Amino acid sequence: MRCLFLGDVMGRAGRAAVTERLPGLREAWKLDFVVVNGENASNGAGLTADHAKLLFEAGADCVTLGDHAFDQKEMLQFAEAESRIVRPVNFAKVAPGRGFRLFEDRRGRKVLVAQVLGQVFMKRPFDDPFSHMERVLKAHPMGGQAQAVIVDVHCEATSEKMAMGHFCDGKASLVVGTHTHVPTADAQILPGGTAYLTDAGMCGDYDSVIGMEKAEPLRRFVTGMSKGRFQPALGEATLSGVYVETDDRTGRAERVVMVRQGGRLEQTGP
Repeated sequence: MRCLFLGDVMGRAGRAAVTERLPGLREAWKLDFVVVNGENASNGAGLTADHAKLLFEAGADCVTLGDHAFDQKEMLQFAEAESRIVRPVNFAKVAPGRGFRLFEDRRGRKVLVAQVLGQVFMKRPFDDPFSHMERVLKAHPMGGQAQAVIVDVHCEATSEKMAMGHFCDGKASLVVGTHTHVPTADAQILPGGTAYLTDAGMCGDYDSVIGMEKAEPLRRFVTGMSKGRFQPALGEATLSGVYVETDDRTGRAERVVMVRQGGRLEQTGP
């Protein structure tokens, strides 16, 4: 199975990169399944129903969220109605929607997608991510109930993401980090057969401060004072993420490649 995961879509520039580039990549790379993290797609904070629909129309099979899952209030209802939305599994117990789901690709193969939030340096204490993931993965064995298993680890700390990667090794096809908006260079296949990348980066304008126009973040860093709201940068965006090929029989990764298409960053892909 050929799967693509795209990191945090950041505002209008990120949406444009996905809608303009993903349809062509899906065809050129013969992709079987695409996951997009969309939690910053609507003005850099949350996801509206209309913007979610744009991502699906562009070729996403699943859209994951994150700690900003419900910043846009309409997502409270939309997450219940749209089964292709996956919010963090360890969010509040009363949160709408689901933290994991078993999908089918176009050939009928089963793909489990789960998302979990980290605890280190996060603004609010979420439930233990490791025990939640243990239950989900035990109920959906790789190569059994699911031909492929994709885990989105939405964390601040690289150490926590790496720990989750090793914790899931041999139980997931891909463990990939999101949230920090900066792509890391450690794509690898772990000893148990799990493809891993600490952070997929963002689909956004990298002439920015993690996707935001530079002036206001710089002012706050230099002076300690704010003058206005953060606004997403609107230059040409880079599509950032990771591509993985898996074995249908075992679910293990056979190949993993970092993806960067368009914009300012060095171009990479399968």
